[in-house]
Amino acid sequence: MAVQRLPGAPRRLDLRNANTGESFVGPYRDRDGPIPSAVTDLAHFLRDHHVDREGPVSIPTLDFLADVMEAIGQKKATILSAYRTPETNRMLRERYFGVAEKSQHLLGKALDVTFDGSVAKAERAALGMRRGGVGWYPNSHFIHIDTGPVRHWELGYTGVDTMLSSRGGRHRVLTQREMMARYRAYARREFNERRHPFAPREFMLQQRRNGDIVVDTDFVLGGTSHGQTGR
Repeated sequence: MAVQRLPGAPRRLDLRNANTGESFVGPYRDRDGPIPSAVTDLAHFLRDHHVDREGPVSIPTLDFLADVMEAIGQKKATILSAYRTPETNRMLRERYFGVAEKSQHLLGKALDVTFDGSVAKAERAALGMRRGGVGWYPNSHFIHIDTGPVRHWELGYTGVDTMLSSRGGRHRVLTQREMMARYRAYARREFNERRHPFAPREFMLQQRRNGDIVVDTDFVLGGTSHGQTGR
C-alpha cells in the first residue's frame, strides 16, 4: 500500500510518549524540508529516557509513521520505544537475556508504536509500503517500524507479549519498569524450555507460573521472522 504525496509536502504528527507522558503535536517538515525547531523538539521527545540523552532523529522513519497513520486514518499515536543509547543497550545486554547487539533503535531509525485502534491495519499498511522492518505484536497492540532492511516478524504468543495491562476494566500501556520485569520472566521461561525440551508438561507449567509473563520492545525474541529480526 503506497501513500501518494507530493515531494516536500508539509507533514505533521500528534504523538504521546508512554514512558514520559510528554507530547509532540505539530508539523515536523514543510516544503523546504525538516523544520529545525521541530527536529530539536523531537530529539528530546524521542530520547533515551533511561539516561535522559537525545539521539539522532530520522525524518524517513517519521515519514514512515506519518504515512502509516494516514493510510489507516489514524490521527494520534503513542510511542513506546524510540532512540536507545549504546550505553543503555550494553547495560541491557549485560543484565537481560535476548537484547539485540545491533538495533535500529541505536540509530534513531526505529519506533515502537501503538494506537487507540487499527493496529492490525497499521501492520498491513506498513508491510505494503516496504520501507524497512515491521514487527507485529498482536496481543500487545503495537507494531515496530524502522527504516533499516526490509523484513518482517511477528510475536503473537498468547498471554506473553502483553504491553497493555487491564485494571478496573480499562487498558493502559505498561511502564518501562513493568515491561522489563515481564521480559526477564519471559526470557527465563524461554531459556528453561531450551534446556529442558522434553520436560514434563507440569514442569514447564510450573516454570511459567514462577515468573511474570513478559514483553518489552527493546529485545529480540524471534517470533515469526522473515529476514533478520534485530531491531
